[in-house]
Amino acid sequence: MTPAVFLVILCFGVASGAPARDPNLDAEWKAWKIKYAKSYSPEEEELKRAVWEENMKMIELHNMENGLGKNGFTMKMNAFADMTGDEFRKSMNNILIPAAVTDPSAQKQVSNDLPDFKDWRKEGYVTPVRNQGKCGSCWAFAAAGAIEGQMFSKTGNLTPLSVQNLLDCSKTVGNNGCHWGTANKAFEYVFENKGLEAEATYPYEEKEGPCRYNSENASAYITDFVKLPPNEIYLSVAVASIGPISAAVDASHDSFIFYNGGIYHEPNCSSYSVNHAVLIVGYGYEGNVTDGNNYWLIKNSWGEEWGMNGYMKIAKDRNNHCGIASLASFPNIF
Repeated sequence: MTPAVFLVILCFGVASGAPARDPNLDAEWKAWKIKYAKSYSPEEEELKRAVWEENMKMIELHNMENGLGKNGFTMKMNAFADMTGDEFRKSMNNILIPAAVTDPSAQKQVSNDLPDFKDWRKEGYVTPVRNQGKCGSCWAFAAAGAIEGQMFSKTGNLTPLSVQNLLDCSKTVGNNGCHWGTANKAFEYVFENKGLEAEATYPYEEKEGPCRYNSENASAYITDFVKLPPNEIYLSVAVASIGPISAAVDASHDSFIFYNGGIYHEPNCSSYSVNHAVLIVGYGYEGNVTDGNNYWLIKNSWGEEWGMNGYMKIAKDRNNHCGIASLASFPNIF
């Protein structure tokens, strides 16, 4: 087993500042609060409204520029629109990592031997998108998703697995519930525990609690797990041939939190630090194969309202963009 690096989970965050309140947006503000079940004290109301308006302006500017061919992806308002960038980034602890190494000639050769497109959703390996809420549990969602895919490959049954089981019980191997963790440590727990319950018997609570694992309810197991070398070539082979792969990215930018669609490429994204776990469920390209518009298809744990019904296309084969290949791993089930 390879040692894992701890990862503080990013779940929130947006732009900062406090513009003047625009009365023309009163109806839209009210509708947004109803949609996302938001309520504030009178003091909070003014502050949150100001942040919400600035985020709206930032997103509108981005999308206007995108319409002029500048960005390549769109953004949208979502449940995080009342949070500042400072609030977002204070919940994070970046992990510094070596940049992934990619040999362009090897990448081309490997790509020629792999299918141009892969989407494990179409083959039954992927459960519906869920929402981690205010708990920093994306590492547990990513781990559960990878195990779900391998259990489907083994049994033909797709069963949503218990994220709560991982939150409550994998502290014994070094994870820390809603505060931080890694998929690797989650795999280690399931291996040592010889089982993981299903969502149906150990449902998600959006907070950590005492370990209540019941071996009689075990619905999944693993026999080993593999941490991939930090290289998109290895990641391409794994995603093409094995199934959904857990990974981590730098998600510290407003463009990520408000992503809507298109191939995500953030010039300020780091290839040296990651802070949010995701599940890679496929890859492909847009336009012609020679255009270089390759992407990884990732499943997030922020609900279906975020991104493309809970998914994102993120730039592939572009120097380990956002650190996508830096902490990739998968479980084995023999």
